[in-house]
Amino acid sequence: MDRLILNNYGSFDLTFVKGKGATMYASNGRKYIDFVSGIGVNCLGHNYKPLVKAIANQAKKQIHISNYYFSDTGLEFAQKLLKVTGFEKGYFGNSGAEANEAAIKLARKYGQLNGGEKRKTVVTLEASFHGRTLATLTATGQDKFHPDCFAPYAEGFKTIKANDFDCLTTAFDDTTAALFIECVQGEGGVNLISAEWAQAAAEAARKAGAIVMADEVQTGVGRTGSFLASDALGFNPEVVTLAKGIAGGVPMGACLFRGKAADVFVAGDHQSTFAGNPLACAAGNVVIDTLTKDGFMQDVINKGDYIREIIKSWDLPCVKDVRGKGLMIGIQIDTKYKPFDIEVKCLDEGLCTTTAGSDVVRFLPPLVISYDEIDKGLEIFKKVLESLN
Repeated sequence: MDRLILNNYGSFDLTFVKGKGATMYASNGRKYIDFVSGIGVNCLGHNYKPLVKAIANQAKKQIHISNYYFSDTGLEFAQKLLKVTGFEKGYFGNSGAEANEAAIKLARKYGQLNGGEKRKTVVTLEASFHGRTLATLTATGQDKFHPDCFAPYAEGFKTIKANDFDCLTTAFDDTTAALFIECVQGEGGVNLISAEWAQAAAEAARKAGAIVMADEVQTGVGRTGSFLASDALGFNPEVVTLAKGIAGGVPMGACLFRGKAADVFVAGDHQSTFAGNPLACAAGNVVIDTLTKDGFMQDVINKGDYIREIIKSWDLPCVKDVRGKGLMIGIQIDTKYKPFDIEVKCLDEGLCTTTAGSDVVRFLPPLVISYDEIDKGLEIFKKVLESLN
């Protein structure tokens, strides 16, 4: 089929036309259970009525006004977001990479203000992923994202091994501007970060004069069963980045600041034309209102536990591990099988999944997925895994 869009995503030859909840409908007439949710973006699923209504109503008022001015919808969303996260100030962007760029720039400026030109290094974790821009690619702790064709890469980044206490004795010095922790390493394989290690790493970084930042582009906004995964890890970052589910499918990102990071940026330091437009903020208001309802986060935890326990109960030899938090789930597969091939087989059977790292099938279903949709999806997944043996 001739393609009109550059296929730098390696997209499947499949076109979706509508969806409802965690079910999507394709132009070929088939329906599919959605265990991807736009890579963690559609946290409220497809065609969530309050979200659709809010977007439509806002479109009638105004979609964009530029950041020369404020919008009532944007101010409402900012107040809600800061209240639910406990941060003091925020910057809105359009994506996770853009939010992480803001965090990196803030870290560099903070370092200069609190140590001079030498304090520029941002420390990230091996197997992390922070985005596709040149700076966020460099921050990403995976060599496969650093091909020679994009060189030269930005300077001033260093990686350490997550959950390694020994490395903390030499990880930070007077050149360190910030420690940047991805709270669950999504693209790296759904790798969990130990709370004890995260707290120790944050303490060591601060002792060296650095600030601590959390990349919650994928883990934030309820994905792991708390609004911020960093809250559960308990390392209290001065900066947190958000995107993906923050506006339920409308492009948006955010970089939030508190404490020593709250007053680093001044007018002109970092800007974006579309950032925080009223349409995205209207969607974000619905997301926060929904996720903060009594019992919603516990429901996310319960559904995640349900999925993991069912897969573990199958006791299939091709499954080496099942891990994750909330509805961010990784199924590690025996290395003689390729996760991408499993993804293809699942799609053929009517289930959308994705992969992570070199040996993990990843589930990121909508947070509102029903147990019926979970059961149907898992039935397909089991059928595919059993066909491997």
